[in-house]
Amino acid sequence: MNVHSTKYKCTECGKCFSTRQILTRHLRSHSGEKPFECIVCSKHFTDSANLVKHSRIHSGVKPHKCQLCDRMFSDSSNLNSHMRVHTGDKPYKCSLCNKSFNQSSHLQTHKRCVHCNRRPYDCRYCGKLFKSSGELKQHVRIHTGAKPYSCRHCSERFTFDVQLETHLLKSHDEGTWFICHICEKKFTQSSHLNKHILLHEDVSRMFAVMSEVFMYSI
Repeated sequence: MNVHSTKYKCTECGKCFSTRQILTRHLRSHSGEKPFECIVCSKHFTDSANLVKHSRIHSGVKPHKCQLCDRMFSDSSNLNSHMRVHTGDKPYKCSLCNKSFNQSSHLQTHKRCVHCNRRPYDCRYCGKLFKSSGELKQHVRIHTGAKPYSCRHCSERFTFDVQLETHLLKSHDEGTWFICHICEKKFTQSSHLNKHILLHEDVSRMFAVMSEVFMYSI
């Protein structure tokens, strides 16, 4: 039972809300109205809170800090997802192969790349096909030269957010380096570190095989 007064009731779907402000924001989901515009990339949003979160992409502001590794995030939901890296929690399970992931986006990417061959999004500049609109959007910047990510310390701008993160680390010492526990080599992205560690594991396996062969040859 809805405890809110019918005074703030949506005439489209019948939902009731506690304040006129919340009702007004809800009505935009029906009308499609997005009155809040980003002054950097002109993207529109239904409410000011989402615009504020989006603006951090351009400014580089990351107010949410992980207490375990000091990594910074622009949004609290991203921090919550990141914490699963430390806890090992993987609540998102693939229904097709039972593989589990710590983020829903990783599960969706897995399904597209592993279980689906459809590429419905095509680039109007070169015709290249993509599995998601997000991948296409990032690719198009190569053609347009758009650089929506700006450094808050200098005038540098970047095409992709990972480029901005790398720049902040290397040029302004802002952020968290990912360091190999074996050789202490530093990386700007955790995925790069993981690939690097695999090289160490391959070398270790190779030496193990060589040692075994050597022992049997004596």
